[in-house]
Amino acid sequence: MKKTYVTTMPDHIGAFLKASRCFASLDLNITRVSYNKAVDSHTLFIDAEGSPEQLMMADEQLAQIGYLQSSEHDQRILLLEFALRDVPGSVLPILELIQDFDFNISYISSQENGTERQFFKMGLLVDDEQDISAFLVRAEELCEVRVIHYDNTEKVYDNGIFYHSFVSGIAKSIGLSAEMRENLLIHTNLAMQTLDEQGLSPYRTFDSIGRFAEMLASYRGASFSPRITTHRLTERTELTLIEPPCGSNTAILRSGDQTLMIDTGYACYREEMEAIFRKLLPDYDRMEKTVLITHADVDHCGLLPLFDRVLASRKSADCLKAEYDRQYGFRERNALHRPYINICKTLTGYRPPEPDKVKALWGNDEEQHVPLSQIGFFDFCDLHFEVYEGQGGHLPGEIVLIDYEHRIAFTGDVYVNIHGFTDEQARYNQYAPILMTSVDTNAAICAAERKAIFQRLGAGQWQIFGAHGCKLDYSVERHP
Repeated sequence: MKKTYVTTMPDHIGAFLKASRCFASLDLNITRVSYNKAVDSHTLFIDAEGSPEQLMMADEQLAQIGYLQSSEHDQRILLLEFALRDVPGSVLPILELIQDFDFNISYISSQENGTERQFFKMGLLVDDEQDISAFLVRAEELCEVRVIHYDNTEKVYDNGIFYHSFVSGIAKSIGLSAEMRENLLIHTNLAMQTLDEQGLSPYRTFDSIGRFAEMLASYRGASFSPRITTHRLTERTELTLIEPPCGSNTAILRSGDQTLMIDTGYACYREEMEAIFRKLLPDYDRMEKTVLITHADVDHCGLLPLFDRVLASRKSADCLKAEYDRQYGFRERNALHRPYINICKTLTGYRPPEPDKVKALWGNDEEQHVPLSQIGFFDFCDLHFEVYEGQGGHLPGEIVLIDYEHRIAFTGDVYVNIHGFTDEQARYNQYAPILMTSVDTNAAICAAERKAIFQRLGAGQWQIFGAHGCKLDYSVERHP
């Protein structure tokens, strides 16, 4: 059994040695350590492996020596800029005011700029938010004051509780439970460590996670405004495409009294999406609900618990079953992707569906040696699809559906129409490549899969539906 400890240690010689002796005395193996003094001089993350009994004893010993973070530790860092006259002693009244409020200074930065004013940036550790307003009123009597919010262009100003302060801000905007806050804290650190080891700036990591969380929260409720379009596929069948600002598209196929959905988007938009479903499908609450997933990524599978049947490839079904059993899915088995995926799951409230709802219709266990392999067929009313499995370039278990008679293709994330993104979709899709280094498991294989899709299309006018972005109208010329 593994557990991540978020420890607060004094910034002096021998602090880590003291914690290490605790683990060694219990015969616990330390599997990961993360500490970056430039980010936070006190917070150390330790992954340990052992029996539940050993880990419980470690909890007690670390708590006794005061190394475990308190769940009630919710101090804030307030970053301020004071515009002071560039004369001797001008900073003294500000320092005295800070002392009056019993604030701790965690960061100071100032340099002359050739003008009559000098700008002091200070990070203040604040326990009570009510003190902030009173302090600002008093400070503004002394000089001009500017509140600076966290930004990746600023140097780190919180040298004591940066992680908790950062995560608390996100948790409040999203509305996370205490358990989810702890998960977010751990995986934010893991993302920072993983990308830092790749030579990438840790500050860009924090900035991207913060902006990603802000986007998710900003489109809730009345602000949820997906692009919705309707497309005639045959005389009997039409498709409604729902494109949310964040997460995958959801396609609704309808023919007579039959309905099938393809992919579902993020779990955090359940209420918003169900309101749309009820508007489009008057019998939604009474109908048997079936969904087909193109692959088992978190942004495609968030609403699967709502459905009676989930149709998937065998590998995608295996991935969902592993997640249900609290094991790593395919994405999390990739160390570069694991932190971002767990952050997504935490922020969006992802839960895998019950395994008995998932029907594995296609696929085999043989290793693929070509970009696309035909693994079966799928019919929906008058649509007749050939089903192809990709080689795993984007994610193992990915499928592509092609109806040659009606020239329709569903390509999942193997091909997405990036030129058809809304402005919101374009902003959303910039964060995964930063936090995962690549959205694909193997970018070269995924490129070969995309090429193979278009090579398989026959002559005529095609409607291609990727899982992000609008429909692509694509023409294949006939050759004499």
